[in-house]
Amino acid sequence: MEKQIHHKSEFITSVYSNGGFPKDCLPEIVFSGKSNVGKSSLLNTLLNKKVARVSVTPGRTQSLNYFKIDESFYFVDMPGYGFSKVPKDLKMKWRALIDNYLTKNHNIKLIIQLLDFRHQPGIEDMEMLEWLRASCDNFAVVFTKIDKIRITHRHRQLNSLLKNINMKKSDALMFSSVDKTGVEDLWNIINSAVSPR
Repeated sequence: MEKQIHHKSEFITSVYSNGGFPKDCLPEIVFSGKSNVGKSSLLNTLLNKKVARVSVTPGRTQSLNYFKIDESFYFVDMPGYGFSKVPKDLKMKWRALIDNYLTKNHNIKLIIQLLDFRHQPGIEDMEMLEWLRASCDNFAVVFTKIDKIRITHRHRQLNSLLKNINMKKSDALMFSSVDKTGVEDLWNIINSAVSPR
């Protein structure tokens, strides 16, 4: 089990429209992934406290949720994509908000794209990865819920996933909110992204 460092964290705001973003221009670390991929659990594990609501109901996050970390940067929890029961008009509203946020916000220093280790990426996962490769200067792929796969099967599963998304092993991180695998490595990536150049 990796050591856990305590970070100061504070929920700041939920953004539902383009006028609601914080004005202090702090660096932002964005967490993206499909509904029920484990974003809230990952955030809570990274911060070693419950800051994001974990729900068994996919599609619960319906805004861009801002958490100020160590008084110096933000974690931004995006709405999960790919949940079919969300009304179409709400989906369109989310998409417009997120498209504007991702393309026009110069405070974003890193996008962390979460993929469920148990399953091959879906169409929307692949579309997001394609967008990241084409449009994002700095992103990281994190496989969540690795504890759901037996240790003896993880190497084969990882190779299969990496082949599917055309990535090298060194470009992806394995993470578990249960046994804390990947916490320290992910923090190293985050700290590097928010450090002054």
